[in-house]
Amino acid sequence: MKEILYLREVYEILTVKQIEAVEALIEHGSERKAAEALGKSKTAINSAVQIAKSKAAKSGYEPVADLVHKTANGFAVTGVSTAYKADGSVGLQWVKQSPDKALALQAMMTAIESYEWRPAPVIKLGSHHDKDLCTLITLTDFHLGMYSWAAECGDDWDVKIAERVAFTAVNQMINDSPDSGVGILNLQGDFLHFDSLKAVTPASGHVLDADSRSSKMIELSMIIMMGCVELMLSKFKAVKVIVCEGNHDEYGSAWLRKAAKQIYRDNPRLEVDDTEFPYYAYKHGRVMLGFHHGHKKKNQQLPQLFAGEPRFRHMWGDTAYTYIHTGHFHHSEAHVSEGGGAIVERHPTLAARDAYAARGGFISKRAAHAITYHTEHGEIKRTTVTPTS
Repeated sequence: MKEILYLREVYEILTVKQIEAVEALIEHGSERKAAEALGKSKTAINSAVQIAKSKAAKSGYEPVADLVHKTANGFAVTGVSTAYKADGSVGLQWVKQSPDKALALQAMMTAIESYEWRPAPVIKLGSHHDKDLCTLITLTDFHLGMYSWAAECGDDWDVKIAERVAFTAVNQMINDSPDSGVGILNLQGDFLHFDSLKAVTPASGHVLDADSRSSKMIELSMIIMMGCVELMLSKFKAVKVIVCEGNHDEYGSAWLRKAAKQIYRDNPRLEVDDTEFPYYAYKHGRVMLGFHHGHKKKNQQLPQLFAGEPRFRHMWGDTAYTYIHTGHFHHSEAHVSEGGGAIVERHPTLAARDAYAARGGFISKRAAHAITYHTEHGEIKRTTVTPTS
């Protein structure tokens, strides 16, 4: 197996299992013999070696393709152009490198999980709470870090305004809600406006109007989330935090979940939903609450997804009321869909319009909802707040 000997040059980026598979294949000469030696299947050996080859190529090392110079740490090859001489040797070669997003996310998660987080403060709680009640407080499409100019967009928006609006709205929703046994802080996706050092959309790279540096946005997102959690802990007996993945903050939502889980890991009254799946659910008595930002599936598709998805199927069948919450389009639906055995509701945003929305003529009422559910009767109360209320 001389053709994979080159993988020994990239062992520093491979896992132990991948190295074992490569060495066994080199030593024994076939996937069958390598699998027998390691007590694994041929498929497992093949998969490990293919992943190793892919990692080597991303790192800039694949001699068969005349790639013999490894990338800088934290970068991956995203394109190669090679000009060959008449004799077939390499004349010129251009190798395009970009930051390795997967590696950056892994490093961020490792840092978050290993950091010595200070414990969150203990919040005093009143004596009476109705265990049958669950109050859901939703902030969707908050776009922290966005910049809007009133002369162009109709309203101003920056990080200072965002912080004030978040605390004012959440405090008012909490004050207008009953003393529930459970409170849910639902950050319904796109809580952060951009997802990297550059203010661009993750998928398409569209340039965004940004008010803040990424590190400042990260710090403020933690301040707002922790402040809202502390307000809720002073009102509700137990608090659950859901940070939905959005199309603007695929990575940002992940590290925000991880950080919250570490900060509150010793608080028995608080639970953080650490699901990596972009669909989330919570059961409260005979009530099922589902959550999805709205960037992967349309509202009318969600009842079937939550009913059929194996991880939610039992919850769906064990409840009498199902409410699914989405965002993404920055406005409420003209009507609430009740098809497919669930009520699906799209929430509005508290954030101002950006230049793209304003110039495109998109208009919506800025608002946020606090909804209280009863274990036996479903939704029983709703409070709506606006930035001026």
